[in-house]
Amino acid sequence: MSVRGMVVGCVPIIVFTLVWECATRMQVVPGYLFPPFSTVIVTLYGLLVSGVLLDNLASSLFRVLAGLLLGSVAGIMMGTVMGCREVIDRSFHPILSLLYPIPAIGWAPLLMIWIGIGEILPIILIFLCSFFPVLYSTITGIKGVDPDVINAARTLGASDLRVPVTIILPLALPDIFTGLRLGAGMAWRVVIAAEMVAIPTGIGALLIRSESLLRVDVIIVCLMVLSVMCLAFERVFQYIETRLTKEWR
Repeated sequence: MSVRGMVVGCVPIIVFTLVWECATRMQVVPGYLFPPFSTVIVTLYGLLVSGVLLDNLASSLFRVLAGLLLGSVAGIMMGTVMGCREVIDRSFHPILSLLYPIPAIGWAPLLMIWIGIGEILPIILIFLCSFFPVLYSTITGIKGVDPDVINAARTLGASDLRVPVTIILPLALPDIFTGLRLGAGMAWRVVIAAEMVAIPTGIGALLIRSESLLRVDVIIVCLMVLSVMCLAFERVFQYIETRLTKEWR
Protein backbone atom coordinates (compact mmCIF):
# COMPACT_ATOMS: atom_id res chain seq x y z
CA MET A 1 0.00 0.00 0.00
CA SER A 2 1.31 3.47 -0.88
CA VAL A 3 1.97 6.20 1.69
CA ARG A 4 -0.91 8.22 0.27
CA GLY A 5 -3.22 5.22 0.60
CA MET A 6 -2.19 4.72 4.22
CA VAL A 7 -2.82 8.40 5.01
CA VAL A 8 -6.24 8.33 3.35
CA GLY A 9 -7.08 5.17 5.29
CA CYS A 10 -6.02 6.72 8.60
CA VAL A 11 -8.05 9.93 8.22
CA PRO A 12 -11.45 8.37 9.10
CA ILE A 13 -9.89 6.67 12.14
CA ILE A 14 -8.37 9.93 13.37
CA VAL A 15 -11.64 11.80 12.85
CA PHE A 16 -13.55 9.06 14.69
CA THR A 17 -11.20 9.15 17.69
CA LEU A 18 -11.35 12.97 17.85
CA VAL A 19 -15.15 12.95 17.79
CA TRP A 20 -15.12 10.19 20.41
CA GLU A 21 -12.78 12.17 22.68
CA CYS A 22 -14.67 15.46 22.31
CA ALA A 23 -18.11 13.91 22.78
CA THR A 24 -17.12 12.14 25.99
CA ARG A 25 -15.26 15.17 27.38
CA MET A 26 -18.36 17.30 26.84
CA GLN A 27 -20.36 14.74 28.82
CA VAL A 28 -22.64 13.97 25.90
CA VAL A 29 -22.48 10.39 27.19
CA PRO A 30 -21.79 9.54 30.86
CA GLY A 31 -18.13 8.67 31.38
CA TYR A 32 -18.86 5.41 33.18
CA LEU A 33 -20.82 4.20 30.15
CA PHE A 34 -18.45 5.40 27.44
CA PRO A 35 -15.03 6.62 28.63
CA PRO A 36 -12.87 9.01 26.56
CA PHE A 37 -10.46 7.58 24.03
CA SER A 38 -7.51 8.88 26.07
CA THR A 39 -8.75 6.94 29.11
CA VAL A 40 -8.97 3.77 27.02
CA ILE A 41 -5.37 4.27 25.85
CA VAL A 42 -4.20 4.71 29.45
CA THR A 43 -6.03 1.51 30.38
CA LEU A 44 -4.46 -0.28 27.42
CA TYR A 45 -1.00 0.81 28.59
CA GLY A 46 -1.71 -0.34 32.12
CA LEU A 47 -2.92 -3.75 30.97
CA LEU A 48 0.17 -4.15 28.77
CA VAL A 49 2.60 -3.17 31.52
CA SER A 50 0.95 -5.44 34.08
CA GLY A 51 0.99 -8.35 31.63
CA VAL A 52 -2.73 -9.03 32.05
CA LEU A 53 -3.57 -8.27 28.43
CA LEU A 54 -0.62 -10.16 26.94
CA ASP A 55 -1.24 -13.26 29.08
CA ASN A 56 -4.90 -13.43 28.08
CA LEU A 57 -4.11 -12.64 24.46
CA ALA A 58 -1.51 -15.43 24.37
CA SER A 59 -4.11 -17.91 25.62
CA SER A 60 -6.63 -16.86 22.99
CA LEU A 61 -3.99 -16.78 20.25
CA PHE A 62 -2.85 -20.33 21.02
CA ARG A 63 -6.42 -21.62 20.82
CA VAL A 64 -7.10 -19.81 17.57
CA LEU A 65 -3.88 -21.01 15.94
CA ALA A 66 -4.37 -24.62 17.05
CA GLY A 67 -8.02 -24.83 16.02
CA LEU A 68 -7.52 -22.90 12.79
CA LEU A 69 -4.54 -25.03 11.76
CA LEU A 70 -6.37 -28.30 12.40
CA GLY A 71 -9.59 -27.12 10.77
CA SER A 72 -7.82 -25.67 7.73
CA VAL A 73 -5.70 -28.76 7.09
CA ALA A 74 -8.73 -31.02 7.45
CA GLY A 75 -10.82 -28.74 5.23
CA ILE A 76 -8.20 -28.59 2.48
CA MET A 77 -7.64 -32.36 2.53
CA MET A 78 -11.34 -33.20 2.56
CA GLY A 79 -12.13 -30.51 0.00
CA THR A 80 -9.42 -31.78 -2.33
CA VAL A 81 -10.76 -35.32 -2.21
CA MET A 82 -14.36 -34.19 -2.70
CA GLY A 83 -13.42 -31.76 -5.47
CA CYS A 84 -11.43 -34.35 -7.39
CA ARG A 85 -13.73 -37.34 -6.90
CA GLU A 86 -17.37 -36.78 -7.83
CA VAL A 87 -18.58 -39.97 -6.16
CA ILE A 88 -17.08 -38.91 -2.81
CA ASP A 89 -18.57 -35.46 -3.21
CA ARG A 90 -22.04 -36.93 -3.76
CA SER A 91 -21.61 -39.26 -0.78
CA PHE A 92 -20.53 -36.67 1.80
CA HIS A 93 -22.29 -33.57 0.51
CA PRO A 94 -25.71 -34.31 2.11
CA ILE A 95 -24.42 -34.80 5.66
CA LEU A 96 -22.02 -31.85 5.41
CA SER A 97 -24.87 -29.68 4.15
CA LEU A 98 -26.86 -30.65 7.24
CA LEU A 99 -23.99 -29.88 9.65
CA TYR A 100 -22.72 -26.68 8.03
CA PRO A 101 -25.63 -24.37 9.06
CA ILE A 102 -25.17 -25.22 12.76
CA PRO A 103 -23.20 -22.36 14.40
CA ALA A 104 -19.93 -23.57 15.90
CA ILE A 105 -20.82 -22.14 19.29
CA GLY A 106 -24.06 -24.16 19.15
CA TRP A 107 -21.96 -27.30 19.68
CA ALA A 108 -20.63 -25.92 22.99
CA PRO A 109 -23.29 -27.41 25.32
CA LEU A 110 -22.91 -30.86 23.77
CA LEU A 111 -19.11 -30.71 23.83
CA MET A 112 -19.16 -29.52 27.45
CA ILE A 113 -21.05 -32.70 28.33
CA TRP A 114 -18.83 -34.96 26.21
CA ILE A 115 -15.36 -33.58 26.99
CA GLY A 116 -15.97 -31.18 29.85
CA ILE A 117 -14.74 -27.62 30.29
CA GLY A 118 -11.07 -27.31 29.45
CA GLU A 119 -8.47 -26.17 26.96
CA ILE A 120 -9.64 -28.62 24.29
CA LEU A 121 -13.18 -27.18 24.16
CA PRO A 122 -12.44 -23.87 22.37
CA ILE A 123 -9.95 -25.60 20.06
CA ILE A 124 -12.63 -28.05 18.89
CA LEU A 125 -15.13 -25.21 18.43
CA ILE A 126 -12.61 -23.27 16.35
CA PHE A 127 -11.87 -26.43 14.37
CA LEU A 128 -15.56 -26.71 13.52
CA CYS A 129 -15.98 -23.06 12.54
CA SER A 130 -12.88 -23.02 10.30
CA PHE A 131 -13.33 -26.47 8.74
CA PHE A 132 -16.47 -25.74 6.73
CA PRO A 133 -15.46 -22.42 5.06
CA VAL A 134 -12.12 -23.90 4.01
CA LEU A 135 -13.80 -27.12 2.85
CA TYR A 136 -16.36 -25.44 0.62
CA SER A 137 -13.87 -22.88 -0.70
CA THR A 138 -11.47 -25.68 -1.62
CA ILE A 139 -14.21 -27.62 -3.41
CA THR A 140 -15.30 -24.48 -5.27
CA GLY A 141 -11.73 -23.67 -6.29
CA ILE A 142 -10.97 -27.19 -7.50
CA LYS A 143 -14.19 -27.50 -9.48
CA GLY A 144 -13.46 -24.13 -11.06
CA VAL A 145 -10.17 -25.31 -12.57
CA ASP A 146 -10.33 -25.49 -16.36
CA PRO A 147 -10.61 -29.19 -17.38
CA ASP A 148 -8.52 -28.46 -20.49
CA VAL A 149 -5.55 -27.59 -18.27
CA ILE A 150 -5.91 -30.88 -16.39
CA ASN A 151 -6.23 -32.86 -19.64
CA ALA A 152 -3.18 -31.11 -21.06
CA ALA A 153 -1.14 -32.02 -17.97
CA ARG A 154 -2.19 -35.68 -18.24
CA THR A 155 -1.41 -35.69 -21.94
CA LEU A 156 2.10 -34.50 -21.11
CA GLY A 157 2.52 -37.42 -18.72
CA ALA A 158 1.45 -36.07 -15.31
CA SER A 159 0.31 -38.86 -12.99
CA ASP A 160 -2.99 -38.89 -11.08
CA LEU A 161 -1.08 -37.99 -7.91
CA ARG A 162 0.92 -35.19 -9.53
CA VAL A 163 -2.04 -33.44 -11.15
CA PRO A 164 -3.75 -32.40 -7.88
CA VAL A 165 -0.48 -31.26 -6.30
CA THR A 166 1.03 -29.35 -9.21
CA ILE A 167 -2.02 -28.25 -11.21
CA ILE A 168 -5.32 -28.32 -9.34
CA LEU A 169 -4.34 -27.04 -5.87
CA PRO A 170 -2.18 -24.14 -7.15
CA LEU A 171 -4.99 -22.96 -9.42
CA ALA A 172 -7.48 -23.28 -6.54
CA LEU A 173 -5.33 -21.26 -4.12
CA PRO A 174 -7.28 -17.96 -4.43
CA ASP A 175 -10.50 -19.70 -3.37
CA ILE A 176 -8.73 -21.65 -0.63
CA PHE A 177 -7.29 -18.45 0.84
CA THR A 178 -10.74 -16.88 0.75
CA GLY A 179 -11.91 -19.74 2.96
CA LEU A 180 -8.89 -19.31 5.23
CA ARG A 181 -9.63 -15.62 5.73
CA LEU A 182 -13.27 -16.36 6.50
CA GLY A 183 -12.26 -19.14 8.89
CA ALA A 184 -9.78 -16.89 10.70
CA GLY A 185 -12.37 -14.18 11.30
CA MET A 186 -14.90 -16.71 12.55
CA ALA A 187 -12.24 -18.34 14.76
CA TRP A 188 -11.69 -15.14 16.74
CA ARG A 189 -15.43 -14.65 17.21
CA VAL A 190 -15.86 -18.23 18.40
CA VAL A 191 -12.92 -18.19 20.81
CA ILE A 192 -14.23 -15.00 22.43
CA ALA A 193 -17.69 -16.54 22.85
CA ALA A 194 -16.27 -19.80 24.23
CA GLU A 195 -14.04 -17.98 26.72
CA MET A 196 -16.92 -15.81 27.88
CA VAL A 197 -19.05 -18.87 28.55
CA ALA A 198 -16.73 -21.60 29.79
CA ILE A 199 -13.01 -20.71 29.94
CA PRO A 200 -11.39 -18.67 32.76
CA THR A 201 -8.55 -17.27 30.64
CA GLY A 202 -8.32 -15.40 27.35
CA ILE A 203 -9.65 -12.15 25.91
CA GLY A 204 -13.24 -13.40 26.19
CA ALA A 205 -12.79 -14.21 29.88
CA LEU A 206 -11.27 -10.77 30.45
CA LEU A 207 -14.28 -9.26 28.67
CA ILE A 208 -16.84 -10.98 30.87
CA ARG A 209 -14.93 -10.16 34.07
CA SER A 210 -14.77 -6.51 33.02
CA GLU A 211 -18.52 -6.50 32.42
CA SER A 212 -19.19 -7.71 35.96
CA LEU A 213 -16.94 -4.91 37.30
CA LEU A 214 -18.46 -2.25 34.99
CA ARG A 215 -14.99 -1.60 33.49
CA VAL A 216 -16.15 -0.26 30.14
CA ASP A 217 -12.62 0.94 29.36
CA VAL A 218 -11.26 -2.62 29.65
CA ILE A 219 -14.12 -3.93 27.51
CA ILE A 220 -13.29 -1.44 24.77
CA VAL A 221 -9.60 -2.39 24.96
CA CYS A 222 -10.54 -6.06 24.48
CA LEU A 223 -12.70 -5.20 21.49
CA MET A 224 -9.87 -3.15 19.99
CA VAL A 225 -7.46 -6.06 20.43
CA LEU A 226 -9.98 -8.40 18.81
CA SER A 227 -10.38 -6.14 15.77
CA VAL A 228 -6.60 -5.76 15.40
CA MET A 229 -6.04 -9.52 15.57
CA CYS A 230 -8.74 -10.20 12.96
CA LEU A 231 -7.21 -7.59 10.67
CA ALA A 232 -3.70 -8.97 11.25
CA PHE A 233 -4.75 -12.51 10.35
CA GLU A 234 -6.46 -11.30 7.18
CA ARG A 235 -3.38 -9.31 6.15
CA VAL A 236 -1.09 -12.28 6.79
CA PHE A 237 -3.21 -14.60 4.65
CA GLN A 238 -3.43 -11.93 1.95
CA TYR A 239 0.36 -11.54 1.96
CA ILE A 240 0.95 -15.30 1.77
CA GLU A 241 -1.56 -15.64 -1.08
CA THR A 242 0.11 -12.83 -3.01
CA ARG A 243 3.54 -14.38 -2.54
CA LEU A 244 2.37 -17.82 -3.66
CA THR A 245 0.37 -16.72 -6.68
CA LYS A 246 2.14 -13.58 -7.95
CA GLU A 247 4.04 -15.52 -10.61
CA TRP A 248 0.96 -16.60 -12.54
CA ARG A 249 -2.08 -14.60 -11.42
